[in-house]
Amino acid sequence: MASNDRTAKALRKWRVDAADAAFSVESFDPGAKPLGSGNKSADKARVEALAAELDELQNLFYADGRHKLLVVLQGIDTSGKDGTLRAVFGRMSPIGVRTVAWRAPNEAERARDYLWRIHAQVPAAGEIVGFNRSHYEDVLVPVVEGWIDEHTARQRYAHINDFERLLCETGTVILKFMLHISKDEQRRRLQERIDDPAKRWKFKREDIGVRAKWDLYQAAYSHAIGATATKHSPWHIVPADSKTQRNLMVATVVRDTMRRLDLQFPDEDASLRDLKVS
Repeated sequence: MASNDRTAKALRKWRVDAADAAFSVESFDPGAKPLGSGNKSADKARVEALAAELDELQNLFYADGRHKLLVVLQGIDTSGKDGTLRAVFGRMSPIGVRTVAWRAPNEAERARDYLWRIHAQVPAAGEIVGFNRSHYEDVLVPVVEGWIDEHTARQRYAHINDFERLLCETGTVILKFMLHISKDEQRRRLQERIDDPAKRWKFKREDIGVRAKWDLYQAAYSHAIGATATKHSPWHIVPADSKTQRNLMVATVVRDTMRRLDLQFPDEDASLRDLKVS
């Protein structure tokens, strides 16, 4: 059973599963709380309960061994990719779960096509993989910086659609989340990193330069999502000004997706039923 009808209806408004050249992330409110109860403590408890349930589901997912799950987290600096991974997947056993944090390609990676390094890290059977950034960086940063033109960007959208279709047709379930925060919230979080010695290591001076290109990045996200949203590989726009709501939405979508897979433990070995360990 998935979430109740009210929750499913709320989530549907934030799901993008069809190409739309006019799509705009700015039409979504980053401060919204579509799954909120009005009680922050209660919502945090719900996240904890979901994380515990996901731990149990992951154990079954690994034992079942028929499926692969790829969770893509995209978002501008401070949108909460690391925090989401900790809150949603932190209770899971390291066996069968891993995360990949994508950075600028190295020399060997640049010498190959941009999807080469990505394909090497997709999940194996029974495995859950979380991408902290992803192949979508190759249609965001190069577009904003002017390293590729509009024609090349459209080519890459098509490559990505074909790549994700290949993954889906060979047993991978893909969930893509765009963690959507406001410019004011980003300013607050960046300042918090600067002011807190325990968080200052996260801040880079380049972050200010990237922030100055806010509008360009919003447009790049809009174009990328509008070009790569499909039924088999949908996008979920996650209002992320509230960390609790962000975690609640991602955890709920992942939980409901895993429940729908009809996961089963392998057939038991009947010869083991009466075995006694001495």
